[in-house]
Amino acid sequence: MPLRFTIQELSKYVEEIFPQVKDDFEILEISEFGSRVRLIVNFKHLRPGNTISGPAIFSLVDCTAYMAILAKLGKEALAVTTNCSIDFMRKPSGEADLIANCEILKFGKSLVVADAKVYSEGSEKPVARASVTYSIPPKKIKT
Repeated sequence: MPLRFTIQELSKYVEEIFPQVKDDFEILEISEFGSRVRLIVNFKHLRPGNTISGPAIFSLVDCTAYMAILAKLGKEALAVTTNCSIDFMRKPSGEADLIANCEILKFGKSLVVADAKVYSEGSEKPVARASVTYSIPPKKIKT
């Protein structure tokens, strides 16, 4: 399945449909196999101990999977998360952005299954890994 967006087109589309996240994420890479997205860390993402909160990491994983799916699916804003399981493995420093690499494992007609690994920028050791499943809305039948 060919890509339906360039990075710039996808960024613009996401800004239109999901403006709440436009200042938090930067799409670094998209391909037919997945995506790479940066969480631009700031004070609202931190928790006590100068580490990045679990909800911020979840948000990065979820948005990275969403970007990978939209890149292949096109303008289908209503693809939704049906499952996400995250293992938090290391404490990420609040001093570095996070980078998530998402790999699409299966892109079916109604479900997409993907894996993601999250890294502190500049580190080769993952801080988290996740399995994500998205539901794709059924195609509308033209009558």
